[in-house]
Amino acid sequence: MPMTSVESGNLTQVTKDVHCLTNQIVNLCFIGKADDWILIDAGMPKSANIIIKQAEILFGKNAKPKALILTHGHFDHVGAANELVEKWDIPVFAHPLEHPFLTGERSYPDPDPLVEGGLVAKISGLFPEEPINLGNNISLLPEDGSVPGLPDWEWMHTPGHTPGHVSLYRKADNTLIAGDAFITVKQDELLKVMMQTKEVNGPPRYFTPDWEQAEISVAKLAGLNPATAVTGHGRPMSGKELSAGLKKLVNNFKEMAVPDYGKYVEHPNRGND
Repeated sequence: MPMTSVESGNLTQVTKDVHCLTNQIVNLCFIGKADDWILIDAGMPKSANIIIKQAEILFGKNAKPKALILTHGHFDHVGAANELVEKWDIPVFAHPLEHPFLTGERSYPDPDPLVEGGLVAKISGLFPEEPINLGNNISLLPEDGSVPGLPDWEWMHTPGHTPGHVSLYRKADNTLIAGDAFITVKQDELLKVMMQTKEVNGPPRYFTPDWEQAEISVAKLAGLNPATAVTGHGRPMSGKELSAGLKKLVNNFKEMAVPDYGKYVEHPNRGND
């Protein structure tokens, strides 16, 4: 996809062991240190070489993670997954409700180009929607909420944007990787996406079929009072800016996040067809 942002290619150190890489308009995370790290999400299609190069800059030549953890399976979060798994020979973990979209069994509901929103929403009908097929490389996240390879972290089910969407949280320093449960840019407006204008928002409007669940998930994450958050889109955010933004979003979710019109607002069951 030609869409990109001013942050593309930038690596941000979020905590001493969490780095966020912006790949065009989406973020992925490296967590850990050399010989002991995990990759969270797999960026845009055709981004494998970019991710591999960044991993080697961070962790040394021939660096490879212990595993790939997916917050969900939309094209911009799994774009390089097959190539990375083939090169690194690593397991991939995702929520069981996400597996049909990662094994070629089902496609996600179509994005809604007629939803209320800006230019990105209008062109969303052009986005890839076919599922990838990770075959036997995909595994279930542990039922106890633990994260493979990250003993200090837990995962939590945060559906709405997708059925099996998950977020990751480390209680020790209140660090949150939210995926697209909420984001820190207005993802449907092209200029704000390109400039990565910081503001807490609900999940992307054109690709979220279950707004009731999305609201519950945002409230769950806000209730953690995270000190720092990395979201799937937008810049990492922390401190008062994050807490105030989340509080505003929770208190005004229907006004701020839910579109005034769109097929998943007017016909919410379409997301489950």
